[in-house]
Amino acid sequence: MDDRTGIFAGDDPFILAQDWLAQARETEINDPDAIALSTVDAHGMPNARIVLLKQIEAAAFVFYTNYDSAKGRELDGAGKAAFVLHWKSLRRQIRVRGLVTREDGAQADAYFDSRAAESRIGAWASHQSQPIANRAVLVDRVAQVRAARGDAPPRPPFWGGYRIVPLEMEFWADGAFRLHDRFRWTRAAADATWDVQRLSP
Repeated sequence: MDDRTGIFAGDDPFILAQDWLAQARETEINDPDAIALSTVDAHGMPNARIVLLKQIEAAAFVFYTNYDSAKGRELDGAGKAAFVLHWKSLRRQIRVRGLVTREDGAQADAYFDSRAAESRIGAWASHQSQPIANRAVLVDRVAQVRAARGDAPPRPPFWGGYRIVPLEMEFWADGAFRLHDRFRWTRAAADATWDVQRLSP
């Protein structure tokens, strides 16, 4: 018997995720779109960090970063990733596991152009994840980029988006006495039909 009612109701997990995020934007104090992104390196060593989710599409989740960063290299190397959206205000979370591709075209250009000028310049100046002697070096790089490229530089070739197409999504809501509600959506491939199961808390 399918008892997915209330906040769990619906036949499309992406619409459900969009609805939950919209509710979180009304209640979460800071960064309701923050995700804990997990990757693995070439040796299978896991890594995690917080990044900002920029879009929930009809079939994927999109965020942006430096391709040469540790996360970029790990995403490209494994082609897979996982993340968690967690909202204390709603006592809910969404877990996602899936396949990774780059968003390196017009959509990435448009998002980069929408960013504040300082953020665009910073993207050019920062050799993300690489050692740096001190903050003064970074400040100097920012000044050099501004002098060379002005206040509206185009998107760097080493910076763009990643799209995660999930094969698994789990919607979790807090329950009294730790009797939480959990529903896991799974599919064998990106174009396959979803199967939904209730999980024990």
